[in-house]
Amino acid sequence: MVEQVPVLIVGGGPVGLALAGDLGWRGVKSVLVEARNGAVFQPKMDMVGIRTMEFCRRWGITADVEAAGYNREYIQDCAWVTHLNGYEFGREEFASPKDEKTPPQSPQHRERCPQNFFDPVLTRFAASTGESEVRYRTELVSIVDNGDKVTATLRNRDDGTEYQVEADFLVGADGGQSTVREILGVGMSGEGALTYTSNAIFRCDGLEELHTTKPAYRYIFIGPEGTWATLVAINGRDQWRFSLIGDETQHEVGEEEMRAAIVRAVGREFDFEILSMLPWVRRQLVADSYRKGKVFLAGDAAHLTSPTGGFGMNTGVLDAVNLSWKLAASVQGWGGETLLDSYEFEQRPVAIRNVTEAGDNLRRMLGPRVAQPRPEVFNDDSSETEAARREYGDAYTEAMKREWFSIGIHLGYVYEGSPVIIPDGTPLPPLTVSTYVPTARPGSRAPHVWLDADRSILDEFGREFVILRFDPRVDVSSLLAAAEQAEVPMRVADIDNAEALELYGARLAIVRPDGQVAWRGDEPTSDAVGFIRRLAGQSIAAPVG
Repeated sequence: MVEQVPVLIVGGGPVGLALAGDLGWRGVKSVLVEARNGAVFQPKMDMVGIRTMEFCRRWGITADVEAAGYNREYIQDCAWVTHLNGYEFGREEFASPKDEKTPPQSPQHRERCPQNFFDPVLTRFAASTGESEVRYRTELVSIVDNGDKVTATLRNRDDGTEYQVEADFLVGADGGQSTVREILGVGMSGEGALTYTSNAIFRCDGLEELHTTKPAYRYIFIGPEGTWATLVAINGRDQWRFSLIGDETQHEVGEEEMRAAIVRAVGREFDFEILSMLPWVRRQLVADSYRKGKVFLAGDAAHLTSPTGGFGMNTGVLDAVNLSWKLAASVQGWGGETLLDSYEFEQRPVAIRNVTEAGDNLRRMLGPRVAQPRPEVFNDDSSETEAARREYGDAYTEAMKREWFSIGIHLGYVYEGSPVIIPDGTPLPPLTVSTYVPTARPGSRAPHVWLDADRSILDEFGREFVILRFDPRVDVSSLLAAAEQAEVPMRVADIDNAEALELYGARLAIVRPDGQVAWRGDEPTSDAVGFIRRLAGQSIAAPVG
């Protein structure tokens, strides 16, 4: 017997797990297969962005993220130094996760939660829905798209047994070396090798006591050759991720070379244990297509980015949430083909913007390789040289601010021109990086407003379309009737809040299950049926009114 499942997910990293959890939260069953055993020895991400934390709020797991294991009292400064017992060029100061203030544009703030902590949180969330099954040590062998279904051959890596699973949809969230993408024959465009880098996770309890530099979450090391390494407090306690940054030339780093580099960075001999090493390549690539028939790509399978900025995983979770409700709509019978097509239309431009910004962040970080400091700044204590260090450090600090302050990337994305978004004729605001001005213009993230002390308007969104009605005198019965006729889940939320009315800029706004504004206006359209069908991707014809 061939096993049947609505959605088969290949890849058990944070994107695949988020997709499995969100589908389960929507009542859609999935099977997730992962070739590894699920253990994370080299966390590839460590920052859960503000939009991802908003999704975690929706799923009810923010407390789990906060308690996952990172030391939330650890200072989050970023500093640029010669070495930890040398000179400091400058730093950007940040509060600890426990003390970080929530910005006015969101009910959440970003959270430090490396992948080895975040994956288990997402795994428990997916399991808690009762609709998701995760199978480790299981690899994908082949895919056959039959038109109405897709058949995958899977192999148990422990005993070699092969079996088939038939799914309505298959999603490849299987990383940068995606088997799904390779089987589909989908290419990637961009820059294939920005740098060859080698990571080491090492353990040293009390490292802060072994150097003269003020503690920080991240150190960037600048030598006579320019930027050459970084060090990150990967658990805020005794484990550190050291990255030896190469160039476009492939070079294999052995343990002896890695140990010497770590000693150079700290500026003294000391005892430490290397727990794992990982060579990797920074890339700036986006898949040429996100969909072929019944098969979709998400996360690193769809886009590869330098980690400078922390956009990679967070862009992938945005993929998962965007795709999840559309797959659910199709499985439940009310989502049209255009809704499925809109996934690539909406998410691919977001990925292009984000990977480009991350690549630019990398170039700014590596700027000292081009504009190298004067040699004397590394060994001269004169007042003149100290002034030169400050001048150089101030310029570097200013250049790096764009990476540290990027709320516009996380919240300011827009699904411009999407076939399932109904525009209101207003111009597209500037896409900014370091700032974000909330807007309810269709295609934008529905903006946050506090409705009471601990309830955000964002808490209204997730499971269905929501008509936000800011004036109870507006009759929306035609929209509800049309939605019922088209079997599109929709409800009304009456909002008596002057700030929200002003921010949303109309008496009505319709917010999609993923939390994006699909339409706004003062009166319902005269063609309610066509209007609802457009939102659900059942028709691409523009509605009247």
